[in-house]
Formats: sequence, C-alpha cells, structure tokens
Amino acid sequence: SRPTLPHAKGPHSIDWTPFANEDWSLPFDTTVPLETVRDLTERLLKLPEGFEMHPRVAKIMDDRRKMAAGALPLDWGFAENLAYASLLQEGYQVRISGQDCGRGTFFHRHSVLHNQKDGSSYAPLMNLYPGQPNFIVIDSILSEEAVLGFEYGYATAESNGLIVWEGQFGDFANGAQVVIDQFISSGQTKWGRMCGLVMLLPHGYEGQGPEHSSARLERYLQLCAENNMQVVVPSTPAQCFHMLRRQMKRGFRKPLIVMSPKSLLRHRLAVNSL
Repeated sequence: SRPTLPHAKGPHSIDWTPFANEDWSLPFDTTVPLETVRDLTERLLKLPEGFEMHPRVAKIMDDRRKMAAGALPLDWGFAENLAYASLLQEGYQVRISGQDCGRGTFFHRHSVLHNQKDGSSYAPLMNLYPGQPNFIVIDSILSEEAVLGFEYGYATAESNGLIVWEGQFGDFANGAQVVIDQFISSGQTKWGRMCGLVMLLPHGYEGQGPEHSSARLERYLQLCAENNMQVVVPSTPAQCFHMLRRQMKRGFRKPLIVMSPKSLLRHRLAVNSL
C-alpha cells in the first residue's frame, strides 16, 4: 500500500500559514481609492436592458445613484454592497447565507433584484467583472443550527473568502447555540482550526416583540477570551464598510460577531459621505 503522508497537500487543501500572525495591534489598510469606488458603483447599478424592478426597489436603486454622485449621503445597505464589491474586485470570494439575506430582513441589502415582468432575478455582485471570484447568496432554510454549522465548516476550509451568516433576527441564533459554544468560539483553541466566519445578528428593541428584539450580546461577550473572536456593534455605514473589509485584509482569521442595526439602516443621522 502507498505510504501515508500526514502533511501532503491534497487537491482541496488550504495553506493557512499566511494567517499565522495573530498580532491584533498591527494596522491594516481597508481604504479603497475614490476612483475605484465610483467604478464599482457604476457596475453595481448597471442592470440588464428592460429589467423592471418593483417601484420601492427602483427608488432604492435611484437613491444609490444619487449617493454615488454625492447628492445623497451613503446609507448602510449601499455601503455594505460596496464592501462586497471591493473585496470581489480584489480577488476574494463572498458568500452570504441566511433566511432572507438576498433582500435583507429589513429591506436594505437588495443584493438580488427581481424582474417584475417575468420573475427572473439578477445579482449585480455576480456580474461585476469577467472571471471575477464567486459571489454566492443563499436564502437558506429556517434551521439555524444546520446552516450556521455548515457555514462554520465552509469558513474553516476557505481562507480567501468572506463567509457571512445572517440571522433573520439575532434572537434566532439561539437555535444554533451548540455551534456557537463548541465550534465558533473555541474551535481554534481545541483543534487549531482557523475560521473567519461573520455572523450578522440584527439587534435592538425596535423589533417585533419577544424573540425578535435581542441578539443576546451578553452571551457572546461571555464567550470572549484570549482573542478568540471579535464582537462589534457598528453604528454607521462607514464602520460597516471597513469592518467587512478588515475581516479579509487582516493577517489572521477570527470569527466576527456583529450586532447589526435595524432602525439605523435608514436613520437620517446614521449616514456617511462618499
């Protein structure tokens, strides 16, 4: 029989050595040149000929054109899409899964658009450049444990991709508490498995009552020790943009737990200039 080589590289093996430096104090540049941002904006807003959107979605896309021109300040949804576009342009794949992540639970993302004429769909982030990395968006089944567990495993096997799981509401993540406790927060310590998974957890009392109001921030803070993961509460579109880019630009991979907003998605003060 052939000898077993424990360190031999298989066809799907990943080299994690570039991410061995876990110095959290090192600065990492997450900026994007203004010319690149404007080019990405044009590509994000380019639609197939005759594509007819729902009037409310068409209004959002029109507002994004005004944001790109400087006539309106940038909101969260547009900043998030720009972050994904910039990472794709730099060679990183982007993968988002969750119960309603194509549209976004709070009607803000719109990474997938739907033609009102024939029911076809179009994802601008899948069509930025010929030969670009994959942009994958999956409206998943309503099983937090199954989907989050799968995405954790995917993230441990993909060092060059931004892997995002979004809870429809942050409260729903408790259905996957075992995955959070046993794998996400402690997998690297126990098994040496690095993981750059991002968890977007809509958080805040402006929800729908019980089970729709709290992402349980205290649970994640209680799990933090020895730089095992990051827990953040962003409040502006710029913070969202740089937070997502930093996850790929840093020299290491750690889980990122995000208390993402609800009303701040459209708050007139929670905006930034281009």
